[in-house]
Amino acid sequence: MSKKFFGTDGIRGRVGDDLINPDFFLKLGSSVGNTLRTSDRRPLVVLGKDTRNSGYMLESALEAGFSAVGVDVALLGPIPTPAVAYMTRTMRGDMGVVISASHNPFDDNGVKFFDAEANKLGDEMEQLIERQLNTPLSSISASNLGHVFRVDDARGRYIEFCKGTVDSRIRFDGLKVVLDCANGATYAVAPPVYRELGADVTTISADPDGSNINENCGSMHPEHLCEKVLEMNADVGIALDGDGDRVIMVGSEGEIVDGDELLYVIALSMQLRSRFSGGVVGTEMSNGGLQQAFEDIGIPFERAKVGDRHVVELMRDKGWILGGESSGHIVGLDWSTTGDGIVSSLQVLVAMIMQNRSLSDLTSGMTKIPQEMINVTVKDPGTVVAHPDVIKSIRDVEGRLGKDGRVLVRPSGTEPLLRVMVEGKNSTDARLYAERIVSVALAAVNTEIGISRSQ
Repeated sequence: MSKKFFGTDGIRGRVGDDLINPDFFLKLGSSVGNTLRTSDRRPLVVLGKDTRNSGYMLESALEAGFSAVGVDVALLGPIPTPAVAYMTRTMRGDMGVVISASHNPFDDNGVKFFDAEANKLGDEMEQLIERQLNTPLSSISASNLGHVFRVDDARGRYIEFCKGTVDSRIRFDGLKVVLDCANGATYAVAPPVYRELGADVTTISADPDGSNINENCGSMHPEHLCEKVLEMNADVGIALDGDGDRVIMVGSEGEIVDGDELLYVIALSMQLRSRFSGGVVGTEMSNGGLQQAFEDIGIPFERAKVGDRHVVELMRDKGWILGGESSGHIVGLDWSTTGDGIVSSLQVLVAMIMQNRSLSDLTSGMTKIPQEMINVTVKDPGTVVAHPDVIKSIRDVEGRLGKDGRVLVRPSGTEPLLRVMVEGKNSTDARLYAERIVSVALAAVNTEIGISRSQ
């Protein structure tokens, strides 16, 4: 059964559109609540959000929808997505809900869901919720309405959790860190985590005003962090995204280190500490150089569909504990059930400290294959992917590349984007072939709203 509302990671869109508005979120809260109410016990939903102004509006609507059908709501306020997953488990919640559009621009917002075990919802649960959305909105009696309360110490609890993922014998004394909080949900929790572990921390983009989240900062725009690392003569830079489930890092020479490279560093560090077994899960977007690097050190590697939910599902199927995406979603089942930018970066800092090596040195065992990634903004990327001319163009490029490259063209599950990725023997070929596919795609739909190349 296809889904009408849910995408790769929950529901997301432009504020004020058919989905991201108070009416829909009121109905969504009621529908999710009715799905949870399978017994006489009153369910508990743990609800957090990022720093967008629209989050307050949507929070009120969701809260009302939950309460109207007899669901209790614990309000965490602005807090990272992985913190909601953590609090859902520790509070014995029936569901965790995050109002966020993650790395998307300020104009967007959305909602993500975790089950009672803090896993992203599966297709079956999402379909149940969508069926409930077709039923009339209703309210139970006043005496049975859900109770809503605030959890005042949620940030402090999550800070302690993050610190607890680092061995108590390890300190980051003398480590100069520049931290970019993307003016998002990590602004109040990330700085104390690194400082209390001993690092010398300089923060940037840690002053949210409700509209500057992800704006020329964070993991989507690490160029300013690169400049600051060089200016401060820092050892490392850490760029989180708006809701804190992604991380991109910067080495001491100002070089960007993406999720593939961080995944390699963490896996190798865990292997050296005898804390690693099995293999690593990446995605279709993971650079071919990552797969080769793991082959070189004897670590099995498998690819899942894009999206940390799919990564975790394959990890569980294989019985493995580590996986991630090029974008910086990294999941270690030893510490979390979802991508956690703060905790993932801590594992990299541990590797630097324990091996007494720079970030650049730690990534030296992985050589990326030339890759070109172009994002094209179109109204209906799913239709574009299925267009016969686009399919023919993809097959033509694959034929020309042969065994020397890969092609992946897919619609984004979180934005109105067509993502075109080509790997080749050299950067020139990768760029030319990617541009050829983009050109055919734009001709097929006869429209162009915008084009951007990923970092």
